[in-house]
Amino acid sequence: MEIERKYLVRELPSNLDSFPHVEIEQCYLCTSPTVRIRRMGDAHILTVKENLSKGMVGEAIHNREEEFSLTAESYERLKSKCEGRPVLKTRYRIPIQGVPAGQGWGLTAELDLFHGHQEGLRLVEVEFPDTASANTFEPPAWFGEDVSADHRYRNSYMAFNV
Repeated sequence: MEIERKYLVRELPSNLDSFPHVEIEQCYLCTSPTVRIRRMGDAHILTVKENLSKGMVGEAIHNREEEFSLTAESYERLKSKCEGRPVLKTRYRIPIQGVPAGQGWGLTAELDLFHGHQEGLRLVEVEFPDTASANTFEPPAWFGEDVSADHRYRNSYMAFNV
């Protein structure tokens, strides 16, 4: 089970290049359930994801997710069968500092800077150990609007519509 919240980005951290980051390309074979392939650095992954959320404003996203490793050759074969456009982004992993006890010490913000047809879009996601942590989370000042319930910010939607 994946429990996450997604936000627009108000401002980028000033020391962004000091955080680990990786280039990501992902493509979609199906959107209901979501079946995607992803190249993340040297890794190639097939993911099957089912959204279990009700889509309520202020509610965390709940997904059932399974991932499987692929070879580079299998990734390229499947890529030729994908629909929509590839989603291209650079992902930065940023530890969240100063989160009060009970709000998830050790949380990491995954900041995505999009390229290609979504150039300029900046989203940040945080995964939580449980729903209570997600519902009481106070985002850092550099986070913007909570768009967890807005389907337009799902990568699968952007592959076909943006």
